[in-house]
Amino acid sequence: MQSLEKLKPLALLLLRVGLGIILVFHGYPKLFTHTHEAMQGFEHMGFPTYFVYIAGVVEFFGGCLLILGLFTRIAGLLVAGEMAVALVKVHGLFSNPAKVDNYQFPLAVAVGAFTLAALGAGLVSIDQAIYGDRRGSFSRRAKGKERD
Repeated sequence: MQSLEKLKPLALLLLRVGLGIILVFHGYPKLFTHTHEAMQGFEHMGFPTYFVYIAGVVEFFGGCLLILGLFTRIAGLLVAGEMAVALVKVHGLFSNPAKVDNYQFPLAVAVGAFTLAALGAGLVSIDQAIYGDRRGSFSRRAKGKERD
């Protein structure tokens, strides 16, 4: 199992880059092309038309941040939140939970984004280069105080 633990930085990098590419791919059109068509789609789903810009910003810039590994936890939470809204309001997670083919993609993106929010960017990231070990978890700080 130790050998698998050594792969954790690579796994987090692949998860970040994979989710980031997907999010940039879905966010770019909402911001830079066919925005009128996207607005009509959002309006049809019962959202205000300006939500297309909110979703586009979260997806495009959140995806860019995930790829870079910069502010990964914040970007992951924002993306997971957006996907949670999409799961409930758009894809009908609670209205028809047996219809997995309706919501499988946003569910996978939400779970991956939440995982990044919980675990962080990993060793191969700008977050690591900037913050290093200074952002230690509460439990490590508490253990250090117990030893004093």
